Amino acid sequence: MESEIYQGYAIWGHAIVQGDGYAASGTITRGNKLVEGSGVLGTFDTDEEARLAGLDWARAWVDSHG
Repeated sequence: MESEIYQGYAIWGHAIVQGDGYAASGTITRGNKLVEGSGVLGTFDTDEEARLAGLDWARAWVDSHG
């Protein structure tokens, strides 16, 4: 799991082990409350790729809803 603060939101990129790869997802919180979760975004070869995909999704969501 990797997190950062982005435009006032805490955003998270997750890598979930799936067989030979990692499923990616993202989560957005604000003030300790869940704002949005992505569900599975896709499968990646490395946990880093998956976490970064989750963060990218979260940044895009904030940009389109801010």
